[in-house]
Amino acid sequence: MVCAELMTKPKAPDDLSELLNRIAVALERLAGPPPPAATLDKAEAFLWHASGRLDPVPVVAAIPIALLQGIDQARDTLVENTRRFAKGLPANNALLWGSRGMGKSSLVKATHAAINSELKPGAHIVLVEIHREDIESLPALMALIRASERRVIVFCDDLSFDAGDASYKSLKAALEGGIEGRPANAVLYATSNRRHLMPRDMMENERSTAINPSESVEEKVSLSDRFGLWIGFHACDQQTYLSMVETYVRHFGLNITQDVWRPLAIEWAATRGARSGRVAWQFLQELAGRLGTALKT
Repeated sequence: MVCAELMTKPKAPDDLSELLNRIAVALERLAGPPPPAATLDKAEAFLWHASGRLDPVPVVAAIPIALLQGIDQARDTLVENTRRFAKGLPANNALLWGSRGMGKSSLVKATHAAINSELKPGAHIVLVEIHREDIESLPALMALIRASERRVIVFCDDLSFDAGDASYKSLKAALEGGIEGRPANAVLYATSNRRHLMPRDMMENERSTAINPSESVEEKVSLSDRFGLWIGFHACDQQTYLSMVETYVRHFGLNITQDVWRPLAIEWAATRGARSGRVAWQFLQELAGRLGTALKT
């Protein structure tokens, strides 16, 4: 009895080629069309992904820059730098560092909105946020920006590096390194709680284990040196904190007198163990909720 496998007629080369083509077509149909090429022309703000995708942000969560109290010098410095950049003049990368909750990221977003309000629609600058986890893809983002005619602020919130993290080298190269250098139509604004972007124990460990300790530490410190502007944010006193609350109360038109909200604001800060713009904003939301008032931004 002849085995069934031997009785099967082998496919001709042409038949096999046709079968493979049908499989390829079916796989392409299942995969769907390729994603559109990333472009900076569809919006004024985007989220960047390491895969090379740009997601437009229809509305940026920014508050009016006039509401940011207690950071006048930082505000003026960043606004002036951004205004020069928007005009095509030389501008610096900026590192906003210091106390938590004092408005570092809020200032970046508010500055972007404030400068665009001064410009004609066709001349608006673009805000592109890149997450800390995607920082290794920053060179690819810079290449995309270089090919565009739009001026772009690349924004990284809460930027820092831990022991064993070598992605800071990608940041250094994207900021000023390489033969191409930073694109003329891009600046990088980053916020961090650390002035040198790395914990002290990491730098001390490098110092103790390196053959040449000073050179090892210099490599780490030189990262923050790539930012031409260091803008410091420091914890505020009670008077500044209350001024923040008062500005919010007036702006949103809450129906409450100062002698009522003031002791409540002091108690709120005491329970949080801190005074900052973030604490003031959180108190305002609590106060508006108690009063049954919606906050229209």
